[in-house]
Amino acid sequence: MCKTAYTVARLVAAGQCDRGIMIDGAGIGSAMAANKVRGVRAAACYNVALAKNCREHNDANVLTLGAGQTNLEQATQIIEVFLSAECVEERHRNRVQLINAIQEGPLEVGPHQATLLAGVGEARPAPAPTDLEKIARRVRELLATQGTPLAPPPAPPPLNIPPLNIPQLIDHTILRPDTTRADIEQLCREARQHKFYSVCVNPTWISLARQLLDGSGVKVCCVVGFPLGAQPPESKAMEARAAIRQGAKEIDMVINVGALKSSDDALVLRDIRAVVEACRDGSARCKVILETSLLTNEEKTRACELALKARADFVKTSTGFSTGGATVEDVALMSRLVKDQGLGVKASGGVRTLADLRRMVQAGATRIGTSSGIKILQEAAGQTVAAGGGKY
Repeated sequence: MCKTAYTVARLVAAGQCDRGIMIDGAGIGSAMAANKVRGVRAAACYNVALAKNCREHNDANVLTLGAGQTNLEQATQIIEVFLSAECVEERHRNRVQLINAIQEGPLEVGPHQATLLAGVGEARPAPAPTDLEKIARRVRELLATQGTPLAPPPAPPPLNIPPLNIPQLIDHTILRPDTTRADIEQLCREARQHKFYSVCVNPTWISLARQLLDGSGVKVCCVVGFPLGAQPPESKAMEARAAIRQGAKEIDMVINVGALKSSDDALVLRDIRAVVEACRDGSARCKVILETSLLTNEEKTRACELALKARADFVKTSTGFSTGGATVEDVALMSRLVKDQGLGVKASGGVRTLADLRRMVQAGATRIGTSSGIKILQEAAGQTVAAGGGKY
């Protein structure tokens, strides 16, 4: 049917016909195909009101009908209105001119639309169910005012979504430069009590954390090349091997951000691969910190592709010590790039509330790095939580 719709549209666009009418099963596919032809404004109409609107408001020159949606009597009425109605009001004619101008190049838009278009090509989070419900309700209201009320939507089936195992999502973290032994002891007590997935510490605290967590099932995670990532690959690999010997089961390494931004992908790949190989030798997992706040979307994409090529286990957003932390948009982008290849996504930096955690998980995060794990669990339990939160 697309070929037939294309032929009808070409005849109208060439001026051989004033208007065209196309009938298929639903009318939608034909409208889509016809609208690919320059100069054609095709509309799929299922009632007389839509046919009148498409002509008077938008000067539609191709009508598409769905044989499975309208009977012969309805189709006859729709066609009569489509052939007789005209677009004469000035404000509607101006709209048609704008529609036609789209085919000639980008339109000049207002400041609000320009703000929205500034993010074109960047990953955005999926709309929340509440947003979709609002949109559906508004569509029903608009159709009802045109004499086409819709039946209320069926009640959604009950969701059987298991509750989040929040502690097992969290790398309970303390990476401040002024961290003391007492801080590490408290971190590990909390990790034992709440059964967090791991504690994430600087290299100097690995041995102590391993001793304090012995037999608990909580892993020790260590950062490497932290926080700048500017060390050579050999240094990071050596640091990773030393950390693993002392008891680290996961290594979060910072990539060479400057090399990535200089398009020296070979160096970045060697950088990641050196640490991945150290982790493989020591039966540890490697997470690759991109420091997303410093990168463009193209650079984030290349970094994820290099992490995949180096056979890392995770990609991670941030150190928490740069100009910004995890964002929903970055997590969604990274998840889309790596999830089908089996890599995890760790959101870190600025995740301080239960709402933050849920947004990151919804966007695709499979692990959360945060120093606010206790507060998040308190929120989940409905307890009053004091304001503030740790760095990271």
